[in-house]
Amino acid sequence: MRTGRATTDYEAATGRIAGLPVRRHHILLVGWTVLWFFLVEPSGGFSWHYLRQGEQLLFSDQPDGGLSLYARHPELQIGPVSLAAARLTAPFSAHTGQLLAEAAMSLLGLVMLVLVGRTAAHYYLGTGTNHRRLQQRLLIAGLAFIPMWVEVSVRFAHLDDVLALFFTTLAAHALARGRAPMVGVYLALAVDSKPWAIAFAPLILALPRPAWLRTALCFAGLVAVAWLPFYLGNLDTMAAAKFTIPNQPASALRWFGVTDPATPWWDRPTQFALGIGLGSVAVWRGRWPAVVLLGADARILLDPSVYTYYTASILLGTLLWDAVGQKRLVPWWSWIALAALYGGTLLLPSDPARGFVRLAFVVVSAAYVLLWPTQQTRRPRPPADGGHGRGGRASRRRERVLVGAGA
Repeated sequence: MRTGRATTDYEAATGRIAGLPVRRHHILLVGWTVLWFFLVEPSGGFSWHYLRQGEQLLFSDQPDGGLSLYARHPELQIGPVSLAAARLTAPFSAHTGQLLAEAAMSLLGLVMLVLVGRTAAHYYLGTGTNHRRLQQRLLIAGLAFIPMWVEVSVRFAHLDDVLALFFTTLAAHALARGRAPMVGVYLALAVDSKPWAIAFAPLILALPRPAWLRTALCFAGLVAVAWLPFYLGNLDTMAAAKFTIPNQPASALRWFGVTDPATPWWDRPTQFALGIGLGSVAVWRGRWPAVVLLGADARILLDPSVYTYYTASILLGTLLWDAVGQKRLVPWWSWIALAALYGGTLLLPSDPARGFVRLAFVVVSAAYVLLWPTQQTRRPRPPADGGHGRGGRASRRRERVLVGAGA
C-alpha cells in the first residue's frame, strides 16, 4: 500500500487528479472536443448520406449493390470496413444514426490522442523521458488537432477517413511496442477503410528486418480479403479506380501547370508512389514518426480537391511528429499546419494563394522532417546488462508504470 508521499509523487508524475484514472490534460482535451462538437454539429453530417447509401447497397440484393457496389457506384470511394461500421447505425433513424456516428467519431479523436501519448512514452522508454513534459506537449498539439478532427468527424462525417486515421494510429502504437503482426493488421484495416491509407505502409519497414516479410504478407492478405471479392464478383469494379473529381482552382496541382478540368489519369498512382517513397526515405533516415505526415503531404500536394477535412490527416501527421519524432515542448508543426491549411482556407482571398500555401507547406514540412537535425529521433539500444544495476531496473519499472498510466 502506498504511503501518502509516494501517492502524491505518483500523481504528480502521471498527472492524475485525486487518484482518479484520468489526467489533467485529458480533461482539458475532452472539454475542448465537446466545445467544438457543439459548435459544429448543427451544420454537420455533410457527407453522411454517402455512408448510409453505401452500407444499404452493400448489404442489399439489389443489382447495383452487394459485390457490384463499386462497379455501379464508383463515386462511393469508401472502403468495405467503413461501410460495415456504418451499418451499426442502421437500426436508428437517419438523424439519430448520424448524431451517434458523429459522437463516436469525435470520441475516437480523443482515443487517438491518448494512443499517441502512449506511443511516445513507449518510443522513449529507457531514455529518462519527462512524462509531465510529454503530457504538456500532447496537450498543446491536441488543442490544434481537435478542431480539424471535428471537421472530418462532425462537419463532413467522413467515417472512412476517420477509421483510416484511427487504424493508422493503432499501427504506430503497435510499432512502438514492437508488435509486428498487429502493425500489418492495423495498416490493412486502414486501407480497407479508405484506399489512400496505403501511403502509410512504409511503417512496416520501421520494424526489425526479420519481421518485414511476415508483416507485409499479413498486410497484403487482409487487404486482398476485403477488396478481391468485389473485383472477382464484378470485373467492372476495375473502372472504379478511374473515378475522377474536379480539379479545383485552389489545388496545389494548378501550380504544376495542371489545368485539366478533372483528375489526370496519372494523379492517383503518382500520389500513392510519392507518399510511399517519402515514407520509405523517412524510415531509412530513422524518422518513422514522419511517415504519416509525409503520406498526408503527398495527398494534399497532388489531390485535385481541397476539402478542409483533408487537413485532419496532416494534423495527425504533425501530432505524431511533434509528440514522437522530436522532444521540443512546443509542438510548432501542429500549429503551423492548422494556421496555414485551415486558417489559410478561411482568410486568404484568392484560390491561387491558397494553392500556393498548400504547396509551400508540403515542401517545407517534408524537407524539415527528412533533413533538419532533431533531438534523438530514434531510441538508443539498452545496455547489454539491461540497465545499470538495481537503480536502472527500478527506473525502467517506474517508466513502464508511467506508460501504462497513459502518459
